Amino acid sequence: MTEPEVLALVTSERIVRSAIEAFVTTRQDGAVVTFEGIIRDHDHGASVTALDYEAHPEAERFLRETCVQVARETGLRVAAAHRVGALTIGDVALVASVAAPHRAEAFAACALLVDRIKERTPIWKRQHLEGGTTEWVNL
Repeated sequence: MTEPEVLALVTSERIVRSAIEAFVTTRQDGAVVTFEGIIRDHDHGASVTALDYEAHPEAERFLRETCVQVARETGLRVAAAHRVGALTIGDVALVASVAAPHRAEAFAACALLVDRIKERTPIWKRQHLEGGTTEWVNL
């Protein structure tokens, strides 16, 4: 079986959403669904001031394998990029995108992709909380 072409990137650089969407979009597609995971200012009732993301040395391989698996299961083009390093409130940590001929399959595939990324990609975040404490959270 030929491996589907996917885009999977773990980077310390700002993620360019338009590049992720351009990768998945073809002339046959009528829908592109993109998820952006954005750093928010709270978590489980605590005020968050910033996040640090750290990745396993092979996190990009895990991300690629996840994208390939979702592409095989759905037959669609998929792409995902995840930031690492110090991020602040409002920064984009994850962009996942799927293109399909119709919206329903694009929405379903994008939700599946994001869920699988969170389950299988070894990237962890350290939340900096108001008051100076920190906590590690597995995605």
